[in-house]
This record gives sequence, C-alpha cells and structure tokens, in this order.
Amino acid sequence: MSKCYLCATCFYDLHKMRKIDRRIVIVISVAFILLVAYGLMRFLIAQKEPPPAHRFVEARRFVKTAPILYGSMASPVSAPGRLSSVSEVDIVAEASGRIEAGNRSLKKGSCFKKGDKLFVIYPDEAILSLKARKSQYQNILANILPDLAIDYPEHEEAFNKFFTSIKVDRPLPPIPEIKDNQLKIFLASRNVISEYYNIQRDELQLERRTVRAPFNGTYKEVYMELGAFTNTGGRVARAIRTDELELEVPLERSDAEWVKLGDPVIVTSEKRSLTWQGKVIRKGQFVDENTQSQTIFIRIPNNSKQPLLTGEYLVADFPGRPIEGVMEMPRNAVFNTDEVFIVRSGRLAKEKIHIVKVNESTLLFNGPSEGDTLVLQQLINVAEGTLVQINKSQPDQRRGKRPDPYPGSEARKQEKPEKKGQRKTE
Repeated sequence: MSKCYLCATCFYDLHKMRKIDRRIVIVISVAFILLVAYGLMRFLIAQKEPPPAHRFVEARRFVKTAPILYGSMASPVSAPGRLSSVSEVDIVAEASGRIEAGNRSLKKGSCFKKGDKLFVIYPDEAILSLKARKSQYQNILANILPDLAIDYPEHEEAFNKFFTSIKVDRPLPPIPEIKDNQLKIFLASRNVISEYYNIQRDELQLERRTVRAPFNGTYKEVYMELGAFTNTGGRVARAIRTDELELEVPLERSDAEWVKLGDPVIVTSEKRSLTWQGKVIRKGQFVDENTQSQTIFIRIPNNSKQPLLTGEYLVADFPGRPIEGVMEMPRNAVFNTDEVFIVRSGRLAKEKIHIVKVNESTLLFNGPSEGDTLVLQQLINVAEGTLVQINKSQPDQRRGKRPDPYPGSEARKQEKPEKKGQRKTE
C-alpha cells in the first residue's frame, strides 16, 4: 500500500511542473511577439518620408470700394405729412332768430361755392322795420325841402333828386355832398344826417341775417338744424376750405435747415400713384417737444382732375440745396459715429470723416484726402490692418455720382419675375 501511495504522489508533482512550464512558455512567446511587432513598427515609421511643413497663409477679404472724389451734390429730403385746409372757420349767427334755408343744404359734408347763400336768420321783421324807417326819413326830407328852396336854393335840386331816388325796398342812395357849414348845421338840427346813418346801420344788420359762404368749401360740423332758434354769436356750423390745402410735414431739425421758403416740392400719393406740385410757404419757428421735429407747410392747389381731401397722408419730396465739396456713401459703412475704413497698401486703415448731412440710407461727408480708396460696405469682425482685396466687379465711381449703397439692385430690377407654374431649369 505504501508503494502505491508514493507513485501517485510523484505523478501529481510531475503534472504540476508541466503546467507551470507551459505558462512560462506562453508568456515568453507573447512578449517576444510584441517585441518583434514594436520593432517592425519602428522600422516602417523610420522608412516613411516626413510630411512637408505647412506655411501660414493670411486670409484676404473682398471689399467693395470707391475712390474718394468730392463734388457738388444735391441734398433731397423726403418725408410724409398730413393734408389740412388753409382755412377752417366757425360760422356764427350775427343776429338772433329762427334759422331758415339758403341755397345749400345745411348738413355735414355739404359743399358750397364762394358767395352761396348758406342760411338766413328770419329777416321778415327786420325788413319791415327798415321800410318803416325809410318812410319816416322820406317824411323828414319832405318837411325840409321848402326851407331849402328859400334859404339854400343852390342845393334844392340835389336834395330833390335824393328824395325821389329813395325806395323803401332798395338800399339807400348816397346823400348829396355837403360843404356849406350853414347847410350842415341846418340838416343836423333836423336829424337828416344822423337818421341817414341809422338807416345804413339797419341795412347792414339786415344783410348780416343772410350768411354767405366766405370761400369754396364744405361743412365739417353742423351744430344747428333748420328751424332752430339761435342767439347773436351762436355757432351754427364749422366749415373748411377745399380749393386751397396745406401739407404739414414734420422734419428733423438737421433736414429742415436745407429747406427754404418758396422751394418747389413734389407731392406724391403712394396708394393712388398721383403727383402734385406744391410750394413751401411757411416754416415753423419752433420744435415739437414730443417728436423734436420742425414743421414745414406746403401749399397745394386743389383741382377737380386730381382732387385732394383734408386729412390725407402724402409724401413730400424736397429738392434741397446743392452742397459743394462732398461725397455720398452708405450709412452702414460708418462705425463709431464718424469713422470709416480706407484701403492703403492692401490693408484696412481707420479714418475719421466730417458728416455734412445724413439722409435715409446714405450720408454726405468730407475730410479724407481725395484719391484714397474708401470702403463702401459694412465690415463685421475686422480690425485695422486686415488684408483685403478690392472687388473688381464693382462699377466705376465718378465725381458727383452717388455710389449705389445696395450693389446689384439694378440687376434685380431688370430680372423678369418667374411665372407661376414655370419650373426653374439648371
């Protein structure tokens, strides 16, 4: 039994030693393979040619430019405004009584011509009172005619003609001229002169009962209807003139300086595509505290072919005055209020300008030397000294000619619009 036990022990030890030798062989083999692979990789890397070194190339930006050339340029100004009447008045009654109809309807919106009878303040009582007074005046003259024939025979014929020309239903004729002081005293003592002027006053009051149109216009508001009773000074209606209109155009203080009295103005209506000729007649001598603008007043004659209505909004184009020694450029090309980019030796350089006038999308300036190359577009995220290249496809700029602040706009205008249903072919 002991002999068998020893044989089994020896066999187990021999098997265990063989497993250890196999592991050592595997580890040594893997390490050798890795070492050979690493050596082969280093050999192949050493055989590869080194890549060429990259050189730094500075990027160029394409910019639109123009040479600085100063000349004489106009300073047009365009702004919208509201149309209003040159005359807007309250029509009041100059006598008390019932309102009666005239030649025109007393309604809001009714039109009338200058001199038309608008309405009448019940005149019957005043007419009868005036006739009675004229009859009494004839009685006074009839009583003094015999005395005139005796004391002032040289004036008898003149006063006889005056007496016979008086008609109770017609205006009083002119009284004969009185140069003799004795005759003047005589007539004054008989109330001939004072009564004459009293009758003229009554005639004037009777005329005031008939209200006539002071101009061509229309009723804007009507406060009293026909048949209503009004007192002296009562408001009956509000009328506006329609044949002469004014356009009130608010302009910025800087733009208003270039507008002068008497300047011709072209007024346009965008909705109706119509134009009118106007003229500057007034300039407000104050600035609106809310809008900080100065009001310009333009007179526009109204006609039947192209009628205008009060309250319309129109656009006024002022020609402005020529400005010498300036050039025009887009506003978006200016930064830091008064700085622009100049191209010198292919690189950007900052330059200050003197702004003479600011328009809607452009401005007029001077300052930099003539011949310098001015950048005419907005540049973002660039610094002074950036390398640039001039866009050679841009149009030539000439003296006195405005640069186009939006390149390619003319080409877009000439392109025909694509019809519906037509496919774009490439």
